[in-house]
Amino acid sequence: MRAAGAVVGAAVARAVRRALAPVAARLRRGGRPGDAGSAVVEFLGLALLLLVPIVYVVLTLARVEAAVYAAQGGAREAARVIARAEGDAEGLARAGAAVELAFADQGFDVDASDALRVVCDEAPCVTPGGRVVVEVRVDVPLPGVPDAVRGSVPAQVPVVGRFVAVVDEFRAVVAP
Repeated sequence: MRAAGAVVGAAVARAVRRALAPVAARLRRGGRPGDAGSAVVEFLGLALLLLVPIVYVVLTLARVEAAVYAAQGGAREAARVIARAEGDAEGLARAGAAVELAFADQGFDVDASDALRVVCDEAPCVTPGGRVVVEVRVDVPLPGVPDAVRGSVPAQVPVVGRFVAVVDEFRAVVAP
């Protein structure tokens, strides 16, 4: 039985060698002359095809992350400013400036009157022991999306930052 298997194995090996003989000869000659450099072109084409979307995703995520960072920082500082202010008008004005500064630091042009929302437990907001809840909301546009597409497809990412500050209970109350 072993001898028959060896004969069949040898026959298969000869058949494979005969079938691969043209390929082996071509490889010894260095391949076809028309294929020189095609691997480099294919690699560059594939690299560009994969690299462009990856770069776009990274840039978009970086822009959204910058907006999240600005919204959180702006909300935190706005709540702190309101909680430490002498009056509501002064606190709201400084809170708006803090939000605009936080977004300007990250490269955004945001109007605080549209982005800032303040809710207080007490009236006025600076009442000792009261809570000040600040919410900063902006829409981050996706880069590179044409205006024609923006009308039919959501081309922005909503970003929200919230912070709660408590007005110091032992602060001096200034009479209006």
